[in-house]
Amino acid sequence: MRALRILSRSIRDSFKSAGRNFSLSMAAITCSTITLILVSVAIILSYNVREITRTLEKELTIVAYIKKEATTENVEQLKQELNKMSSVDNYNYKDAEEWKAEMKNESETLNATLDYLDSNPLLDSFIIKVKDVTDLKSTTEKIRKFEFISSAEYGEGMVENIVGAFDVVSKGTIVIVVALVLVTAFLISNTIKLTIYSRKNEIEIMRLVGASNIAIKLPFIFEGFILGVLGSLVPIIATIYGYNFLFDKLDGHVVSNMINLVEPFNFVFYVALILLAVGSIVGMFGSYRAVRKYLKI
Repeated sequence: MRALRILSRSIRDSFKSAGRNFSLSMAAITCSTITLILVSVAIILSYNVREITRTLEKELTIVAYIKKEATTENVEQLKQELNKMSSVDNYNYKDAEEWKAEMKNESETLNATLDYLDSNPLLDSFIIKVKDVTDLKSTTEKIRKFEFISSAEYGEGMVENIVGAFDVVSKGTIVIVVALVLVTAFLISNTIKLTIYSRKNEIEIMRLVGASNIAIKLPFIFEGFILGVLGSLVPIIATIYGYNFLFDKLDGHVVSNMINLVEPFNFVFYVALILLAVGSIVGMFGSYRAVRKYLKI
């Protein structure tokens, strides 16, 4: 019962304190709101970049062309060699006639050109996918050394640049999220410090009448929680409606249909929960840190 009384009193006092120190509370809420909006943008950007990278990695393949003189036995031998490679996820064999039919469907010019030729100039090939995009180069180099392989290509140079750029953006946004969370904790912590300083006489009286450390700490910790939650409300609303608006405006993709954005449903609610958790936990942590360090209790 005593614990419940302390808890209810602490919650009541935290609301009173936030109301009495309205300007300081608004400063903390505003700072939390701004930083959490930036956190939301960083999370959305990071997750979309990661999903785009995964999609591109799934689409990246090695095309290995087989020499004209290769026999059926030679092709089977190549298949066995590919099966032995630990970096290869799967592969498909496509003969020259399939390539010809596919290319004729893609372009009228190619259709006319290929019909004009007496023989098919295209080569049989393997379309190979690797388990890890970082193995593309090394796997291609190994395949090029196979006896009956004419050439093997995977978009050398461009692939490394695209994956490298996305990797930098992904890691950069993670660093930004961590930095913004620390900034939020710092701002709330300092706001609580000012609140504590303005109530130092009240705190001294509480000490003199024998109030326990927990009874003094709890109102400030709950106050930080309240400020953090209030500071996360605007970012949550902005995230839900803003991302839905952006998704609809861009028709769900960026630049081309290959680069699709993450579907809003569920995703925005997960981001909203993260913002609420970050706001409340960081608010409580900032308050606890201020109370522990500033009051030395």
